[in-house]
Amino acid sequence: MFFCGTNRSRGANLGNGWIVPFRVARRRAARSHGVDLMLAANKSTAVPGKRPLKSRVASEALSEVLDRRTVVGTLWQREGDRVRCFACGHRCLIGEGRRGICKVRFNQDGQLRVPFGYVAGVQCDPVEKKPFFHVYPGSDALTFGMMGCDFHCGYCQNWVTSQALRDEASVAAVRPVTADQLLAAAHDQGARLVVSSYNEPLITAEWSVSIFQKATAEGFLCAFVSNGNATPQALDFVRPWLAAYKIDLKSFKDQRYRALGGTLEHVTEAIRLVHQRKLWLEVLTLIVPGFNDDEQELRALTRFLAGIDRNIPWHVTAFHKDYKMTEPNNTTARDLMRAAEIGAGEGLNFVYAGNLPGRVGEWENTRCPSCHQTLIERYGFLVHHYRITPKGHCPFCRATVPGLWPKAGPADVRTGEGMGAYYQRLPKPVPLPWP
Repeated sequence: MFFCGTNRSRGANLGNGWIVPFRVARRRAARSHGVDLMLAANKSTAVPGKRPLKSRVASEALSEVLDRRTVVGTLWQREGDRVRCFACGHRCLIGEGRRGICKVRFNQDGQLRVPFGYVAGVQCDPVEKKPFFHVYPGSDALTFGMMGCDFHCGYCQNWVTSQALRDEASVAAVRPVTADQLLAAAHDQGARLVVSSYNEPLITAEWSVSIFQKATAEGFLCAFVSNGNATPQALDFVRPWLAAYKIDLKSFKDQRYRALGGTLEHVTEAIRLVHQRKLWLEVLTLIVPGFNDDEQELRALTRFLAGIDRNIPWHVTAFHKDYKMTEPNNTTARDLMRAAEIGAGEGLNFVYAGNLPGRVGEWENTRCPSCHQTLIERYGFLVHHYRITPKGHCPFCRATVPGLWPKAGPADVRTGEGMGAYYQRLPKPVPLPWP
């Protein structure tokens, strides 16, 4: 079985049940299940022609592996002797032999090559972990990710994969895999969704679409978990195959966004564009003390969301010291509830405080915006009670509750009580065959 991920406070999850400190994980990743293993697995997939040599990367060995797992992409066009990439909001203009900001899309022989045919992380997650609270509650999502990101957030919890080729410590095992193998795993796990996450899915959109085309034909819902640094071209490319889209709105100050590698304008515009395309949209803000928890900023952020649609679910989650950001205090339950109260006060109908199960009161639950009755009771990833009707209505006042709900209603929702049921809802590793 194969999984690469991180644990919130203790270190890296090696996929076999063991959590080790990051400094140990870095050495092991580079030595045992990292570069050597990846080179062996990918030795027969060399890219024709020269490899890009002009752009600096943190690991030449890893770049060799990743460059071999590429194809000519779709989201680009030629501009003179360079190529323009449209996968993310940076819209990189890339010269021959050079890489985009993400490091994993590059110009070779006048064509843009893009990641394809591998995963650097795959597991079966509860849909609430994405988080999607209005998409088939209680169901599972076969979730996969690749390497690289167009941002460089100092608190990234998935830095082991997202910061590939930017940070020499960011090394994870790359597993060649086919779309059919991933979908077979999704069926085996009883998943209802197939989701691209863990790194930024926009920069690997061609690979995601090749999976989602088959997944939708087999009855799965597909979704992106994204930083929102999107372009209209990328959204139009993935739109036919997506049902839901989660965007991280990391701050409402442009200078903060620039410190993370993006701009506020690109992300707020992407939120508008996703909503206009009628994808189910949920938005998350990681509350970082001293970074984005100012009351005025949170009011402006939630007022912006409410101005687009008061029914957009807004999630606030707790920061913990991770990766390079170890100075701010960890977010408390009180911090989350304060932010949630601000969002509700600015007119949002569905506000959730997450990742501190049982410590944030009613902010884990879904309430009817009309009669205020509790419709979904949760403890973390576990649904205790589900009361929304098969047609998506409140059973008490018959008001419509926006979301993607199971058509059989409560009978089709996995519920439970107690810590035993909660532990059964935690993410599960996914076995994949070796090529």
